[in-house]
Amino acid sequence: MAGTIKPTVIVEDLAPHVALVRIERPEARNALDIPTRHALAEAFARLSVDPDVRVIVITGTGKAFAAGADLKDMAPRTSPEMIARRTHLHWQVIAQCPKPVIAAVNGFALGGGCELAMHADLILAAESAKFGQPEIKVGIMPGAGGTQRLVRAVGKFKAMKILLTGAIIDAAEADRIGLVTEVVPDAQLMDRARALAVELAMLPPIALAEIKDVVLHGEDLPLGAALALERKAFQLLFSTDDQKEGMGAFLDKRSPDFKGR
Repeated sequence: MAGTIKPTVIVEDLAPHVALVRIERPEARNALDIPTRHALAEAFARLSVDPDVRVIVITGTGKAFAAGADLKDMAPRTSPEMIARRTHLHWQVIAQCPKPVIAAVNGFALGGGCELAMHADLILAAESAKFGQPEIKVGIMPGAGGTQRLVRAVGKFKAMKILLTGAIIDAAEADRIGLVTEVVPDAQLMDRARALAVELAMLPPIALAEIKDVVLHGEDLPLGAALALERKAFQLLFSTDDQKEGMGAFLDKRSPDFKGR
């Protein structure tokens, strides 16, 4: 009888309209091996099209968010083998998720773990969290967006220090340079993530998706093109029921009930 393979990614209901994606490899500090990357891509692909899910929270089990890639697996690989893995397709599913994603970083977020956190739209860091791109110390470089997302998040000169030295920074430093959204006490991390996710889930889902889409696609466009993208999205929202509900509720002095239509 074949043994049961322990799942490395768990998807749970955190609150109404909020899904929790939890990396479940505490014995390996939630290192992102190939099965785990497959599982993350499958989870995000499913949640991206689930009409009941409006917000996604991602975290890790134990004392780490995700401590990078699985070096035991990677060490003997050749360039053709790494190319054949096409791991960028796994990351692409997460990057293209249309719904707000909150990373609740509960410990080490190193290498691929830091890159995973930077795929989120908001990063909540526990006070004990650590961030870094230490790939240089093992003879390689970030390969899942670290050199690009980190520069966009904190600027060239802060990013270059982290990338070139492999330095690991604490949550306070990450907050100071703009890498995270908030820092919270360790014991309050998931409560804060849940509260923030619930706050977002009560807002109009189509408008949330449009804001995310315009921000991500507009950041690399010339300003004029980005403003045109924003303007068209703004105008299109006037064809949604949620726009009528939101403005009607405001004028009626009542709480809105957004349906995502």
